[in-house]
Amino acid sequence: MKVRFLGPVDYLATFQAMKEFAAGAPERDAEELWICEHPPVYTLGLAGLPEHLLAVGDIPIVHTDRGGQVTYHGPGQVVAYPLINLKTRRYFVKEYVYRLEEATLRTLRHFGLTAHRVGGAPGVYVRLDDPFGHALLPQRPTRRVPGSPAPVPDFTGVGKIAALGLKVGKHCCYHGLALNVAMDLAPFARIHPCGYAGLRTVDLACFGVHASWQAVAQELAGQLDQILSPVR
Repeated sequence: MKVRFLGPVDYLATFQAMKEFAAGAPERDAEELWICEHPPVYTLGLAGLPEHLLAVGDIPIVHTDRGGQVTYHGPGQVVAYPLINLKTRRYFVKEYVYRLEEATLRTLRHFGLTAHRVGGAPGVYVRLDDPFGHALLPQRPTRRVPGSPAPVPDFTGVGKIAALGLKVGKHCCYHGLALNVAMDLAPFARIHPCGYAGLRTVDLACFGVHASWQAVAQELAGQLDQILSPVR
């Protein structure tokens, strides 16, 4: 898989480039991993609801074809877009999500941070009271929230440090994950991140981990390249 470090790039232009890459995937027979950073932008997935946008102000909103709800991209965040064929690699979607999360968990472990999964909520989370401890995060059942039509995951005591969103096409899966390194986190308070009211968003800097964007980008790219190796 070819790894391309794009640096700071416009979100809308990158989104269009991903769609064009995916459209030509059958003829190209190539897969790539794009690593980049975006200027401030809110992106709304196919399940996104207007009520999850609270006070976006002058930050632009882009409607996308990925799954999921609303999230924020901005400087200080490493964004990874694997453009791969799940069928060729023999991945079901759930396994692919697991692998993306696992690469992120390993990246954070490299920088001394212990991260976790939360059942029913794709992404990667950190315990706010023990970010460096190695104890497992006890999995909790979903809970009922007034006004919500369905049970929601229990995010008590955790903050979200990485978000996932995918578009699974016939020949190419695109979009990917965003890992927060050292951001201005205030824009997350102006939305319901991933559709969850009150979900706290964190980055490495919140826990005193002062790693450069380049260092985290290199580590995440290496972990993704390794863990997404085709199944033989």
